[in-house]
Amino acid sequence: MTFLSTLTETTGSLLYIVPSFLFVLTVVVFIHELGHFLVGRWCGVGVTSFSIGFGPELAGFTDRHGTRWKLSAIPLGGYVKFVGDQNGASVPDPDSIARMSAAERAVSFHTQNVWKRIAIVAAGPIANFLLAIAVFAGSIYAVGRHEVAPRVSGVQAGSAAERAGFQVGDVVQAINGRAVTNFADMQRIVSGSGGERLVIRVDRGGAPATIEAVPDTVQEKTPFGTHRLGRLGIQGPRDAADVKLVRYDALDSLRIGTAETYYVVERTFDYIGKLVTGRESADQLSGPMGIARVSGQAAKVGGLAAVVGLIAVLSVSIGLINLFPVPLLDGGHLMFYAIEILRGRPLSERAQEIGFRIGLALVLMLMLFATWNDIVQIGASWTRGT
Repeated sequence: MTFLSTLTETTGSLLYIVPSFLFVLTVVVFIHELGHFLVGRWCGVGVTSFSIGFGPELAGFTDRHGTRWKLSAIPLGGYVKFVGDQNGASVPDPDSIARMSAAERAVSFHTQNVWKRIAIVAAGPIANFLLAIAVFAGSIYAVGRHEVAPRVSGVQAGSAAERAGFQVGDVVQAINGRAVTNFADMQRIVSGSGGERLVIRVDRGGAPATIEAVPDTVQEKTPFGTHRLGRLGIQGPRDAADVKLVRYDALDSLRIGTAETYYVVERTFDYIGKLVTGRESADQLSGPMGIARVSGQAAKVGGLAAVVGLIAVLSVSIGLINLFPVPLLDGGHLMFYAIEILRGRPLSERAQEIGFRIGLALVLMLMLFATWNDIVQIGASWTRGT
C-alpha cells in the first residue's frame, strides 16, 4: 500500500471517526454530568453552568433557574459548576463563599452537609453505570441474543487445548467453578486468563470429566487495536442446532444488562491488577485519540449497533475511573468527604489545595501517557500501511 492510498484511506476514515467520536463522548459525558446536576438540584444546590466540552462557549442558553447550558469548543469532557465552585472540578472558592449572603450560602454546594455532597458527587459515576445497564438491557430486549452451545467441534494442533486433552464433542459446563452456558461465556473467561491454570469441567459423551488447561497468551490485532488474550485453541460448534436465538423479557434483559456491566468492571479491575503485578503492559491504555479511533472503527465495521455498544462500555469505564481516589476526580472528592466524616471536620483549605494540585498532576500525566500510546498505535498502523 502506498503512502497516498494510506492517506486516502485515513481521510475516508475521518468521515466515521469524527461524528461517531463526538456522538459517543457527548452521550457519555452528558449522562455523567446530568447525574450530578439532577441530584444537586434535588438537594437544593444552585447550578451556575452545565457544559459539554471545555473552553470557549460555542452555543448555549440560560434556563429559568439561572443555569447556563452550553456547548464548548473542546469536546473532551464536560462539567457542572455549582454555586461556590471555583471551577468545573468543584474546587471550592473560599473567597467567594466568604462573601456570600445567607441566601447564597443556602444553595452553595460547599455549605451543604457532607451526606448531600457525597450523594451529588457519587451521582455522576452512578449515572454512567445506569446508562450502561440500560443500553445493554435495551439491546438484549430489542433483538435477543444468539447463544452458541459450548461444544468442542475441533482442537487446533499444538494448542493449549490439545496439550490439556480436550476432545471433539466435549461440552464445557464450568470453568474454575463458574457455570458456562454458552460458547461466549467460555471465550470471555479464557480470553482474560492467558497463562493461568483453569480447571474445566466438561460433559464427555454423557460422563463428567475434569481438564486442567493453561491458555496460551497471544497478541491479537483487531480493528480496535492490539490486545493480549488467552487462547485455548478450541473451535466452536458448526451444527446449526447448536445455535439459537434467545429472546428475553424486560426483567431478564435488565438482569443480563447488569451482568454485562459488572463484567466490564471485573475485566477492568483484572487488567489493573495484572498491570500492577507486571503481568500486563500499560501500552493498552488509550486516551481521546484512541477512543476516537475505536469509535470510528465501530461505526465503520458494525454501524449504529456497535457505536451504541461502545457507549455502554465507555460509560462503565468513565464511571469507574471517576471513582478512583484521585483528588480532582469524583473519587478524590469522596475520599475527602470520608476523611471529613472520620475527623468530624473538613480538611484544611491548604491540604485540599495541595491534594487538588497532586490530582491535577496525576491526571495530566495519565492523559499524556495515554495520548502517547495512541500516537504510537496510530503510527504503527500507518507504518503497516506504507
